[in-house]
Amino acid sequence: MAGSELSKTRQIYLTLRDRIARGEFDRDGGLPGEQSLASEFGVSRVTLRRALASLEDEGLIDRRRGAGTFLSDRDRPRPVVVQLADMMPHLVEMGRSTQVRLIDFDYRDPLPEVARALRLRMGERVQWSLRKRLIDGAPFSFLTTCVPEAIGRLFTRRDLSRQPLLALLEQNGVIADHATQDISAELATPDVAKALDAPIGAALIALTRVVYDRDERGVEYLRALYRPDRYTFRMDLTRKANAAGVRWTPATASARELAGAEFQ
Repeated sequence: MAGSELSKTRQIYLTLRDRIARGEFDRDGGLPGEQSLASEFGVSRVTLRRALASLEDEGLIDRRRGAGTFLSDRDRPRPVVVQLADMMPHLVEMGRSTQVRLIDFDYRDPLPEVARALRLRMGERVQWSLRKRLIDGAPFSFLTTCVPEAIGRLFTRRDLSRQPLLALLEQNGVIADHATQDISAELATPDVAKALDAPIGAALIALTRVVYDRDERGVEYLRALYRPDRYTFRMDLTRKANAAGVRWTPATASARELAGAEFQ
């Protein structure tokens, strides 16, 4: 297959995969016909069929001869829906409700941005780990975590493979009080794609979180990558009036609302 044709096939595959994840296609009506899709993407039906074959191999669609292409009826993991306004309580609850796999673990010198974020002293090392988290047996997040070495020595590699990090911190007297968080997007590198069962180059949600204790000491640096079809951030808003006028402001979800939003 020529390089340009391979690139087109991959572009179509990724585009349709994203549209399926966003719910653009009706489950009963299925996808548009092959001729319509081929015209939309400006490719031959042969190229389109290669992209559809990849979607079928992934279990996202069923191609029925003479009937068309439909969304698969096979069970797929339900996406985790997270309320941004109640992020910290959610982290502990998610640790109880999902499974984690420890991929790698070490003690090492931190990257400069990690050292700055955690406010480490010169020469202070970190406990570094790679994990992936699963829901219903399917991976949805790839986690790179650093904690100051003095804190990391409070628990073992085996502990980290069995319990959520926040739970381990609290068990050892380290209380997470507040955090800063940035959300962006990133493409899946080969190692991340393999861990998440995602295509290389797939778009991922990227989150960087730094957790502090009550004394403003950094206790955890997290770089998390999420499959957007299995993990979604949500923020409820309310309209409130102030001196500047009426504006949208974040609404804090109640405990009941948060519990109902965990796994929609």
